Amino acid sequence: MSTSSDIPRRRFGRTELAMPVFSSGGMRFQHGWTDLPLGEIPVESTGNVLDCVKAALDLGINHIETAHGYGPSERQLGRVLPQFNREELIVQTKVGPTENPDEFVATFEESMDRLQLDYIDLFGLHGINNAEKLGWALQPGGAIEKALQWKKEGRIRHLGFSTHASMPDMVQTINTGVFDYVNLHWYFVNDFNLRAIEAAREQDMGVFIISPNEKGGKLFEPPPILKELCAPLHPMQFNALYCWSNESVHTLSLGISKPSDLILHAQTLAYYHEAQEHSAPIAERIRAYMNEKLGAAWCATWHQGIPEWDRIPGGVNVKEILRLYNYAKALDMVAFAKMRYNLLGQTDDWFPGNNAASFQDDELKLALSCSPYCDEIPQMLREAHALLFDEPKKRLSES
Repeated sequence: MSTSSDIPRRRFGRTELAMPVFSSGGMRFQHGWTDLPLGEIPVESTGNVLDCVKAALDLGINHIETAHGYGPSERQLGRVLPQFNREELIVQTKVGPTENPDEFVATFEESMDRLQLDYIDLFGLHGINNAEKLGWALQPGGAIEKALQWKKEGRIRHLGFSTHASMPDMVQTINTGVFDYVNLHWYFVNDFNLRAIEAAREQDMGVFIISPNEKGGKLFEPPPILKELCAPLHPMQFNALYCWSNESVHTLSLGISKPSDLILHAQTLAYYHEAQEHSAPIAERIRAYMNEKLGAAWCATWHQGIPEWDRIPGGVNVKEILRLYNYAKALDMVAFAKMRYNLLGQTDDWFPGNNAASFQDDELKLALSCSPYCDEIPQMLREAHALLFDEPKKRLSES
């Protein structure tokens, strides 16, 4: 296997790793979401993991990313990875910080045992989603102190974190200066985390984009209007090029479930060196269409003056709800918006805040007093709830 020039690479911040612009995410090719002993995992399932890793490596995608919480993903990779040259692989796993540091240490040791590796290239603190979890990580004897010791011992080479936090908490974690890279959400349909990417650039951190195809719009099942606006590219191709146009973004996760899932992404690489030229006209076209459907003034200013969800009575995540509502109304991305909306109130800090099922207009208007749409938003939230509410969903890892 050669990984030197098969795929474009970007310097992954101060890690100095030559990171492929696509990464192989390990949260979909494993045998479900229940952790099982290897003896209970079908041979053909681990064979599929092997085939997915081979297909990725054939493209030069040598960054394999997983987590302790991804069912048996680590166990199955522990059977697969020894078949390849270890020094040519970039392996990442993630363990969440805990209030009790001993639990964190035990989980890390279990991950190392599952993966059957002497060291981890990229070790992430999984889900620093709020100030409390950052506090657990920073406490004396906590996850950061332990991880930095493992770094000195050579058991991990670089320390990072993954996050679904609100912007202030995300930037606060980045600005601790202790992390080498970050896994976060940022794509065309969610530009709010750009400030976090800029903060990471200031710290010379690597930036890994989580789930650009699912959380980035359920783009593997795009509505007809989005396909039309992105033509001649597929929406997944447009979104990848849009992300690569930001030079502070280094790699996009591809959570493939089978080798053939890589085909469209492999074709996207032909456009990589002209990412801006190909993506900018499409982005402009989509925005113009949304302006026509929703009004240019609304599209430019709807988010202004809306506080974070934890500063709104009842914890209603107004900004997130309106973001989803905009794409559902303008681009018919209802399936995507429903998928995300029905996680509100179900997944704690992984998708924080509540839906718009219940709120008092006067309390809400007071919290939104700095918004130019203070009076209109309550009714829009009711419309969003009527359009998007379905049976509450769970995250994949809780299924």
